[in-house]
Amino acid sequence: MSNIIKISKLNKSFEGIKKINVLKSISYSFKRGKIYSLMGPSGSGKSTLLNLLSLIDRPSSGSIIFENKKINYNNTDKNDILRADKIGIIYQQDNLLPDFTSLENIYLAALAGGNDEKVAINKAKNLLKKVGLTNRSEHFPSQLSGGEKQRIAIARAVVNNPQVILADEPTGSLDIQTAKETFGLLKNQINKERLIIFATHNRFFANKADCLLEITNGNIKTINARI
Repeated sequence: MSNIIKISKLNKSFEGIKKINVLKSISYSFKRGKIYSLMGPSGSGKSTLLNLLSLIDRPSSGSIIFENKKINYNNTDKNDILRADKIGIIYQQDNLLPDFTSLENIYLAALAGGNDEKVAINKAKNLLKKVGLTNRSEHFPSQLSGGEKQRIAIARAVVNNPQVILADEPTGSLDIQTAKETFGLLKNQINKERLIIFATHNRFFANKADCLLEITNGNIKTINARI
Protein backbone atom coordinates (compact mmCIF):
# COMPACT_ATOMS: atom_id res chain seq x y z
CA MET A 1 0.00 0.00 0.00
CA SER A 2 1.79 3.12 -1.21
CA ASN A 3 1.85 6.49 0.47
CA ILE A 4 0.12 9.32 -1.35
CA ILE A 5 0.99 12.12 1.10
CA LYS A 6 3.97 12.32 3.40
CA ILE A 7 4.55 15.19 5.82
CA SER A 8 7.94 15.68 7.41
CA LYS A 9 8.80 17.87 10.42
CA LEU A 10 5.83 20.09 9.65
CA ASN A 11 5.58 23.24 11.77
CA LYS A 12 2.97 25.96 11.70
CA SER A 13 3.09 29.11 13.82
CA PHE A 14 0.94 32.21 13.86
CA GLU A 15 2.41 35.58 14.71
CA GLY A 16 0.49 38.08 16.80
CA ILE A 17 0.95 39.75 20.13
CA LYS A 18 2.30 36.37 21.10
CA LYS A 19 3.67 33.70 18.78
CA ILE A 20 1.44 30.60 18.77
CA ASN A 21 2.94 27.28 17.72
CA VAL A 22 -0.02 25.24 16.48
CA LEU A 23 1.77 22.29 14.84
CA LYS A 24 5.15 21.14 16.13
CA SER A 25 7.40 19.09 13.89
CA ILE A 26 4.72 16.65 12.76
CA SER A 27 5.74 13.73 10.56
CA TYR A 28 3.30 11.19 9.15
CA SER A 29 2.57 9.17 6.00
CA PHE A 30 -0.95 8.75 4.61
CA LYS A 31 -1.72 5.72 2.46
CA ARG A 32 -3.95 5.65 -0.59
CA GLY A 33 -7.09 3.54 -0.30
CA LYS A 34 -7.59 4.46 3.37
CA ILE A 35 -9.71 6.82 5.44
CA TYR A 36 -8.21 8.69 8.41
CA SER A 37 -9.93 10.65 11.16
CA LEU A 38 -8.42 13.59 13.03
CA MET A 39 -9.51 14.31 16.59
CA GLY A 40 -8.43 16.86 19.15
CA PRO A 41 -9.80 19.76 21.20
CA SER A 42 -10.78 23.03 19.54
CA GLY A 43 -7.67 24.93 18.58
CA SER A 44 -5.51 21.81 18.52
CA GLY A 45 -4.61 22.24 14.85
CA LYS A 46 -6.97 19.91 12.99
CA SER A 47 -8.18 22.59 10.57
CA THR A 48 -4.66 24.00 10.30
CA LEU A 49 -3.33 20.63 9.20
CA LEU A 50 -6.12 20.19 6.65
CA ASN A 51 -5.42 23.67 5.26
CA LEU A 52 -1.77 22.75 4.83
CA LEU A 53 -2.60 19.44 3.16
CA SER A 54 -5.02 21.20 0.81
CA LEU A 55 -2.27 23.69 -0.16
CA ILE A 56 -4.51 26.57 0.91
CA ASP A 57 -1.92 27.54 3.52
CA ARG A 58 1.82 26.99 3.75
CA PRO A 59 3.81 25.62 6.71
CA SER A 60 6.24 27.71 8.72
CA SER A 61 8.79 24.96 8.09
CA GLY A 62 8.92 21.32 7.09
CA SER A 63 7.75 19.65 3.92
CA ILE A 64 4.76 17.99 2.25
CA ILE A 65 5.38 15.34 -0.39
CA PHE A 66 2.47 14.56 -2.72
CA GLU A 67 2.91 11.42 -4.83
CA ASN A 68 6.68 11.46 -4.28
CA LYS A 69 7.02 15.11 -5.31
CA LYS A 70 7.87 17.79 -2.77
CA ILE A 71 5.47 20.73 -2.74
CA ASN A 72 7.09 24.04 -3.72
CA TYR A 73 4.98 26.69 -2.00
CA ASN A 74 6.41 29.43 -4.20
CA ASN A 75 4.83 27.84 -7.28
CA THR A 76 1.27 28.93 -6.54
CA ASP A 77 -0.03 28.38 -10.09
CA LYS A 78 1.11 24.76 -10.13
CA ASN A 79 -0.31 24.19 -6.65
CA ASP A 80 -3.66 25.69 -7.67
CA ILE A 81 -3.83 23.24 -10.59
CA LEU A 82 -2.87 20.33 -8.34
CA ARG A 83 -5.59 21.29 -5.85
CA ALA A 84 -8.23 21.59 -8.57
CA ASP A 85 -7.27 18.28 -10.20
CA LYS A 86 -6.44 16.05 -7.25
CA ILE A 87 -7.89 17.42 -4.01
CA GLY A 88 -11.55 17.66 -3.01
CA ILE A 89 -12.43 19.78 0.03
CA ILE A 90 -15.54 19.59 2.23
CA TYR A 91 -16.21 22.09 5.00
CA GLN A 92 -18.47 22.04 8.07
CA GLN A 93 -20.29 25.02 6.64
CA ASP A 94 -20.87 23.79 3.11
CA ASN A 95 -19.43 26.93 1.42
CA LEU A 96 -21.79 26.54 -1.52
CA LEU A 97 -22.10 29.57 -3.80
CA PRO A 98 -25.42 31.14 -2.69
CA ASP A 99 -26.39 32.59 -6.06
CA PHE A 100 -26.04 29.31 -7.93
CA THR A 101 -28.24 26.23 -7.98
CA SER A 102 -27.24 22.79 -6.74
CA LEU A 103 -26.45 21.71 -10.30
CA GLU A 104 -24.44 24.87 -10.97
CA ASN A 105 -22.37 24.53 -7.80
CA ILE A 106 -21.19 21.09 -8.92
CA TYR A 107 -20.96 22.05 -12.58
CA LEU A 108 -18.71 25.06 -11.85
CA ALA A 109 -16.32 22.85 -9.89
CA ALA A 110 -16.14 20.52 -12.89
CA LEU A 111 -15.36 23.46 -15.18
CA ALA A 112 -12.59 24.55 -12.82
CA GLY A 113 -11.16 21.05 -13.18
CA GLY A 114 -10.74 21.56 -16.93
CA ASN A 115 -13.88 19.82 -18.24
CA ASP A 116 -15.76 21.33 -21.15
CA GLU A 117 -19.31 22.56 -20.58
CA LYS A 118 -21.18 19.48 -21.81
CA VAL A 119 -19.00 17.06 -19.83
CA ALA A 120 -19.23 19.26 -16.73
CA ILE A 121 -23.03 19.35 -16.86
CA ASN A 122 -23.28 15.58 -17.36
CA LYS A 123 -20.93 14.94 -14.44
CA ALA A 124 -22.97 17.26 -12.22
CA LYS A 125 -26.25 15.56 -13.17
CA ASN A 126 -24.83 12.09 -12.56
CA LEU A 127 -23.53 13.08 -9.12
CA LEU A 128 -26.83 14.68 -8.16
CA LYS A 129 -28.44 11.34 -8.96
CA LYS A 130 -25.86 9.44 -6.89
CA VAL A 131 -26.44 11.62 -3.81
CA GLY A 132 -30.20 11.35 -4.26
CA LEU A 133 -30.86 15.01 -5.03
CA THR A 134 -31.92 15.10 -8.68
CA ASN A 135 -35.17 16.74 -7.56
CA ARG A 136 -33.14 19.55 -5.94
CA SER A 137 -31.00 20.36 -8.98
CA GLU A 138 -32.58 23.78 -9.55
CA HIS A 139 -32.76 24.73 -5.87
CA PHE A 140 -30.46 27.34 -4.38
CA PRO A 141 -28.51 26.64 -1.15
CA SER A 142 -30.97 28.74 0.88
CA GLN A 143 -33.73 26.34 -0.21
CA LEU A 144 -31.88 23.21 0.99
CA SER A 145 -31.66 21.54 4.37
CA GLY A 146 -28.31 21.20 6.13
CA GLY A 147 -28.01 17.57 5.11
CA GLU A 148 -28.90 18.33 1.50
CA LYS A 149 -26.28 21.07 1.34
CA GLN A 150 -23.62 18.70 2.63
CA ARG A 151 -24.61 16.14 0.02
CA ILE A 152 -24.13 18.79 -2.65
CA ALA A 153 -20.80 19.73 -1.06
CA ILE A 154 -19.66 16.09 -1.23
CA ALA A 155 -20.74 15.83 -4.86
CA ARG A 156 -18.85 19.03 -5.65
CA ALA A 157 -15.75 17.70 -3.91
CA VAL A 158 -15.66 14.47 -5.95
CA VAL A 159 -16.74 15.80 -9.35
CA ASN A 160 -13.16 15.87 -10.64
CA ASN A 161 -12.40 12.41 -9.26
CA PRO A 162 -9.76 13.65 -6.79
CA GLN A 163 -7.16 11.36 -5.30
CA VAL A 164 -7.50 13.09 -1.94
CA ILE A 165 -10.64 14.20 -0.08
CA LEU A 166 -10.20 16.48 2.94
CA ALA A 167 -13.22 17.11 5.14
CA ASP A 168 -13.28 19.54 8.07
CA GLU A 169 -16.09 18.63 10.51
CA PRO A 170 -18.40 17.59 7.64
CA THR A 171 -21.15 16.43 10.04
CA GLY A 172 -20.57 18.93 12.84
CA SER A 173 -23.64 21.11 12.17
CA LEU A 174 -26.08 18.25 11.49
CA ASP A 175 -28.49 16.30 13.68
CA ILE A 176 -27.33 12.79 14.50
CA GLN A 177 -29.45 10.92 11.93
CA THR A 178 -28.54 13.30 9.11
CA ALA A 179 -24.92 13.18 10.27
CA LYS A 180 -24.89 9.38 10.01
CA GLU A 181 -26.36 9.50 6.51
CA THR A 182 -23.88 12.17 5.41
CA PHE A 183 -20.92 10.34 6.91
CA GLY A 184 -22.01 7.14 5.17
CA LEU A 185 -22.05 8.99 1.87
CA LEU A 186 -18.57 10.38 2.56
CA LYS A 187 -17.14 6.99 3.51
CA ASN A 188 -18.60 5.46 0.35
CA GLN A 189 -16.30 7.72 -1.68
CA ILE A 190 -13.22 5.69 -0.71
CA ASN A 191 -11.56 3.52 -3.32
CA LYS A 192 -8.18 1.82 -3.65
CA GLU A 193 -6.57 4.90 -5.21
CA ARG A 194 -8.14 7.56 -2.98
CA LEU A 195 -7.23 8.96 0.43
CA ILE A 196 -9.83 10.52 2.74
CA ILE A 197 -8.92 12.55 5.83
CA PHE A 198 -11.66 14.06 7.98
CA ALA A 199 -11.60 16.09 11.17
CA THR A 200 -14.28 15.48 13.77
CA HIS A 201 -15.18 15.94 17.42
CA ASN A 202 -17.41 12.88 17.26
CA ARG A 203 -15.65 9.71 18.42
CA PHE A 204 -18.43 7.53 16.95
CA PHE A 205 -17.48 8.68 13.44
CA ALA A 206 -13.75 8.87 14.23
CA ASN A 207 -13.71 5.19 15.19
CA LYS A 208 -15.14 4.21 11.80
CA ALA A 209 -11.96 5.32 10.07
CA ASP A 210 -9.13 2.94 9.19
CA CYS A 211 -6.91 5.03 11.43
CA LEU A 212 -7.76 7.52 14.17
CA LEU A 213 -5.18 10.25 14.72
CA GLU A 214 -5.25 12.62 17.66
CA ILE A 215 -3.67 16.07 17.68
CA THR A 216 -2.78 17.46 21.11
CA ASN A 217 -0.26 20.14 22.05
CA GLY A 218 0.79 20.45 18.44
CA ASN A 219 1.73 16.79 18.06
CA ILE A 220 0.06 13.87 16.32
CA LYS A 221 -0.29 10.30 17.53
CA THR A 222 -2.09 7.20 16.36
CA ILE A 223 -4.90 6.09 18.66
CA ASN A 224 -5.99 3.04 16.70
CA ALA A 225 -5.18 1.72 13.27
CA ARG A 226 -6.48 -1.03 11.03
CA ILE A 227 -3.94 -0.49 8.28
